Amino acid sequence: MSISALRRMLARGAEHAPWSVGARRDVLFVAAGVPLGSPVLLAVIGPTEAIAPLLLLVVVCLDLLTTAQRSRLRALRGVQVPGRLPAGAAWLSRLRAGLTWRQAAYHLLVGPLLAVAGATVLLALGVGLVMATIYAWVFLMPPGSNLRSGVGWTTYDGFTTVGGLALLWAVPWLAAWLAQLDELASRRLLGPNRTELLERRVEDLAESRAGVVDAADAERRRIERDLHDGAQQRLVSLAMNLGLARRTLKDVPPEAMQVIVEAHEEAQAAIVELRNLVRGLHPVVLEDRGLDAALSGIAARSPVPVRLQVDLPARLAPTIEAVAYFTVSEALANVAKHSRASRVELSLRQSNGRLHIELTDDGVGGADPSRGTGLVGLRKRAASVDGTLAMTSPVGGPTTITVELPCEL
Repeated sequence: MSISALRRMLARGAEHAPWSVGARRDVLFVAAGVPLGSPVLLAVIGPTEAIAPLLLLVVVCLDLLTTAQRSRLRALRGVQVPGRLPAGAAWLSRLRAGLTWRQAAYHLLVGPLLAVAGATVLLALGVGLVMATIYAWVFLMPPGSNLRSGVGWTTYDGFTTVGGLALLWAVPWLAAWLAQLDELASRRLLGPNRTELLERRVEDLAESRAGVVDAADAERRRIERDLHDGAQQRLVSLAMNLGLARRTLKDVPPEAMQVIVEAHEEAQAAIVELRNLVRGLHPVVLEDRGLDAALSGIAARSPVPVRLQVDLPARLAPTIEAVAYFTVSEALANVAKHSRASRVELSLRQSNGRLHIELTDDGVGGADPSRGTGLVGLRKRAASVDGTLAMTSPVGGPTTITVELPCEL
């Protein structure tokens, strides 16, 4: 056996040795659980007429008892049992959450049994202390007392002391076993079940995904502003200076003038490309005037005539507007590139908290996402905000794309 393995074995032995720090913590944990399981015991052993009110009180206070048990596990065992509801949940929700068979099973059956077992362990600890120290305290009794006169240096009293020491040695092991059993029962019955954990995980993932989508949209807006206010303005200034030089400089050699003319034309072309890039990142009209105006601009620039109908009573969430805008923009680009259509019908309407987008063209049809027509990207873009995209495209047309998006993210 290596020295490191021997050290690990000694360390584990020290952790579980009788009356080590861990053993004392286990005994304290078991002792703290006794009063929390006592209300049901008091109701059972109490007067008959008091059983029903006490049990009803326990049922009403199930959520409070669960909170106390979680605090005990966290403070004395370092175990975090997650709650079934958020910390800020309303009292009515907390009350309904407490009335579950799992929590009721713990507080009405498992908790009282563990409390009885814990009280037994504490009783064994007290009896062991009394028996092990019989020679230390019996002589403190008044002279003539039966206890003092009945104890002496006898074999029976020696066995009593040994029995007390055996109890003191066994109590930490019993407390550790009972603490592990209590922890296991608390994890299984007081925490959320698998379905609730999955629901909470889905909610967390939806919230984090919404944050990522918002962050991506905000970053796109920032890049658009930086390009619009920075690089684009510098290019405009450069083009103006080149245009001014082109018009005013008359005595330069023809070769130099040709360079100026070409530089001026390249600067103007760069401005046009940059404006298209900025519009593709996040059009200013979308942020200033909303989805209706932004889609009108797309329809006007489309090489295929578009008939647009928009019925939106109010502005949508900025992220939803951006997703809708780029979805329609990419869909129209696909129509112009692949469908050979002569017209497009595009409608947007809002109902039941959902934005419905329908785009129909009279092209050749036969659109297939597996052929790389961009339809997979459209579906992923819609799914990024819990939206859906459906498409029907028989051979010979027409092709209809239906998108549904939530109005609020």
